Amino acid sequence: MKMVIDQFLLAAFLASLVGYALLYILRFKNENDRKTSASKVRNERVKNLINNGECRPENRSGTDVIIVGAGVAGAALAYTLGKDALRVRVIERDLTEPDRIVGELLQPGGYLKLLELGLEDCVEEIDAQRVFGYALFKDGRNTRLSYPLEKFNSDVSGRSFHNGRFIQRMRKKAASLSNVQMEQGTVTSLIEENGTIKGVQYKTKSGEELKACAPLTIVCDGCFSNLRRSLCNPKVEVQSCFVGLVLENCQLPFPNHGHVVLANPSPILFYPNSSTEVRCLVDVPGQKVPSIANGEMAKYLKTVVAPQVPPELHDAFISAIDQGSIRTMLNRSMPADPYPTPGALLMGDAFNMRHPLTGGGMTVALSDIVVLRDLLRPLQDMNDASALCKYLESFYTFPVASTINTLAGALYKVFCASPDQARKEMRDACFDYLALGGVCSTGPVGLLSGLNPRPLSFVLHFFAVAIYGVGRLLLPLPSPNRLWLGARLISVCSLV
Repeated sequence: MKMVIDQFLLAAFLASLVGYALLYILRFKNENDRKTSASKVRNERVKNLINNGECRPENRSGTDVIIVGAGVAGAALAYTLGKDALRVRVIERDLTEPDRIVGELLQPGGYLKLLELGLEDCVEEIDAQRVFGYALFKDGRNTRLSYPLEKFNSDVSGRSFHNGRFIQRMRKKAASLSNVQMEQGTVTSLIEENGTIKGVQYKTKSGEELKACAPLTIVCDGCFSNLRRSLCNPKVEVQSCFVGLVLENCQLPFPNHGHVVLANPSPILFYPNSSTEVRCLVDVPGQKVPSIANGEMAKYLKTVVAPQVPPELHDAFISAIDQGSIRTMLNRSMPADPYPTPGALLMGDAFNMRHPLTGGGMTVALSDIVVLRDLLRPLQDMNDASALCKYLESFYTFPVASTINTLAGALYKVFCASPDQARKEMRDACFDYLALGGVCSTGPVGLLSGLNPRPLSFVLHFFAVAIYGVGRLLLPLPSPNRLWLGARLISVCSLV
């Protein structure tokens, strides 16, 4: 009987991998067909979406790169390119300190990129907290998942902080370079001449309309970008909403760890964002949330969410609700689907977005900056727009972003509660697989942290969870119902 079970498990594993490979090939073919079709209509769309202004020689002021937006991506990029002696002009809509409820957790992989870019001091003097891993909670049980940091220096870990403080530190550092010009203004359109982006048109803080020109314009104006439509095929999907609270005077069950509660209907996150505060993000599926104004949100948080919060945080959670400082934010995802455009690049959330559950956005942005820096360093002349565009096409092909984006989407689907029994088994199997420890936890956490963003590692661990779930169903003795449920679990895994 044991031999029969082992043969069945082996056959199921091989069948799942073959199925996944076929599914991937079909998706890849469809993606290429779609991109070919999209590129045919790009020239017509770009005429409608880009301002046909002119950058005459007298308008050129010796700028090498224009950066639209000075958030995490824009500010870090400005400093990086400025440090390499490029003349950089940054145009940001609002240079006051941002106040956001996300972008507060930098994974260790992202911190390594900060070190590589010389920006590690930007997490100092902002009351940033070190983060060493995650704690996972489900149905009264919990398990700690540590980052695999043994091979790194002692200062390498995750960091959590107030997003606005971090951004202001990077803006200040970028502006300290004499060849970086940072100004407040709203970019209204890109300037296009004969299919090549020559610069931007923008309004200053006083309302004056101006043009800025450069051989390369990099658009990183965030998730609400009004310029991305001319540079990519944007398919923005709203998966859920975050409800944000700040908890005070409380101690996390696992200090210096992010906490993920596998709640019903979807996850709840806790992490320290200062020495005295804990950020709480409650995920609410769909695009609509209960009204804050009429008290429905407070009622929902107290009756549905609070009973699922770890006991150590319950009183602080209720107190935060009573204080009324409840904020919401739509969670958007958008796959990268760029149109290679002479004279322009997309970066950051303007380029691609993923569910913020895994906190991978800043790691992706900083990794992309390292890639772009290394691509631009050998260039002596950026004025040949067509050659530059062809050369920079490789910027869109690196796997770090795709791995982290895919992981975020897959984990969100698995971590959400579902009435479907196969989805429930997958969720249980994921928690128990991570709780096994060893390679079963360090592998997935290495992916999550950005320390090991290899696509193959993601595929192997994801299907290992599925096979682990099937094995639990078939032991000690398989039954027709369990066999069917195991087959459906593999199917759910492939669809995720």
